[in-house]
Amino acid sequence: MSDESVQHPSLIVPVGHVEPVPRRVRGTIGGHVAFDTRRALYVWEWPAYPQFSIPVEDLVDGVLTDDDHAEPLGAGPALRHTLRVGSEVREGAAWVWDHGAPAPLLGTVRFEWEALDSWFEEDEPVFVHPRSPYSRVDALRSTSSVRVELDGVVLADAPNCVKLFETGLPTRYYLDRTHVDRARLRHSATVTRCPYKGTTSSYWSFDSDVAAHEDIAWAYDFPTIHANRIAGLVAFYNERVDLYVDGVLLPRPSDPTR
Repeated sequence: MSDESVQHPSLIVPVGHVEPVPRRVRGTIGGHVAFDTRRALYVWEWPAYPQFSIPVEDLVDGVLTDDDHAEPLGAGPALRHTLRVGSEVREGAAWVWDHGAPAPLLGTVRFEWEALDSWFEEDEPVFVHPRSPYSRVDALRSTSSVRVELDGVVLADAPNCVKLFETGLPTRYYLDRTHVDRARLRHSATVTRCPYKGTTSSYWSFDSDVAAHEDIAWAYDFPTIHANRIAGLVAFYNERVDLYVDGVLLPRPSDPTR
């Protein structure tokens, strides 16, 4: 899941829309390549983001077995299959599109994301779901000052920041750790993943005299190259703290994780 949302918002694309993926896409299980294709398709089964659909001919070590079960998916009818890769068996892991689905999808298979051990676009790992071609992430250095308070306690006070602009989400403000009072924060075991930024390295909670506030801040020590400017910096949920930018208190947006 993303640190901000389980379903990452992006430009709304109609359900059933299909278009080519201009990248090599691979999936692995147990160290074996299940498929390797340069002919993948994006298919939107719901508006927020697409899935990959892979030509059946481009299976490498993957073998599909028909489960004799048909079901309508977001883009049309599909036949459920079990995926075998070497000695690994992933039941119900694959959906082969059936007649009634958009014509470009016929002869392709959509895999359940978690059924694969890893996914790659070219040689870069992909997390959670495919990156939408209609979403983008921009991390920009800024001289805006940022102060973070919660229950009257100052948790961070930074003279500058990196602003991360991500399609469909509130602007996030990433701060140098030297400007964050981590002595007041409690480390959390939470780990989340985002297809645009990577895997979080740390989460923090805060116990005030009033209440316990879980998972209010996070950091990516090793983000994707697209967001490398936030490496090692700390961001707080705008939705869960009082966040002042250049001395102005920002309104709290609705919390997409609740």
